[in-house]
This record gives sequence, C-alpha cells and structure tokens, in this order.
Amino acid sequence: MPPGEVCVEGGECAVATAAVAGGGSDRGAEEVYNAACMACHMTGAAGAPILGDVAAWSTRIAKGAETLYENAINGIGVMPAKGGCMNCSDNEVKAVVDFMMAKSG
Repeated sequence: MPPGEVCVEGGECAVATAAVAGGGSDRGAEEVYNAACMACHMTGAAGAPILGDVAAWSTRIAKGAETLYENAINGIGVMPAKGGCMNCSDNEVKAVVDFMMAKSG
C-alpha cells in the first residue's frame, strides 16, 4: 500500500497481508524444501539426513509419518521447529516431509 493509506480488516489488502504472514498455503512441497530445508538436507549439516539417502531415512520412515510430522513441526535435536521456517504452515511442513520420504524411501 502507498505510505499514509490504512489497511482495514476485511479489505483486499488485509487478505493479502494475512496470506504472506501465514506462509502462503499455495506453496508446493518442493518450493518450501528448496527455500527452507535444502541447506541442511542436501549437505547433511548438523547430522540432517540427506535427501535421497535411503539408509539414513529408513529408520526414520519406519517410525511412521505422524512421528516425522511431529518432529518436523516441533523440532528435534538441533533442528529447530519447522526447520526454522516460521512462516510455514503445519500442512506445508507435512507436505515437505511427504516429499522427502518419497525421495528417500
């Protein structure tokens, strides 16, 4: 909005602001992975399992998707909640977990 204009709740500008603040539910899993997860899951930084490493992922996948969702959303070990993607919705995080399992199982 131009400086000096006010965004009123219920207006078009408020809807756009909410979508940006909420993480934009239309982002695909690969897009979120590339933006928020790839840095660690392509390099193995801090012990992160590398995408596509079947051996590293097999024990994790065996724990079940719900456990992986919970760990990804809440954080585990040195991985922060949502991998540090605080504007990601829980559904986006779950979609990324599904994406990573499919590429690594």
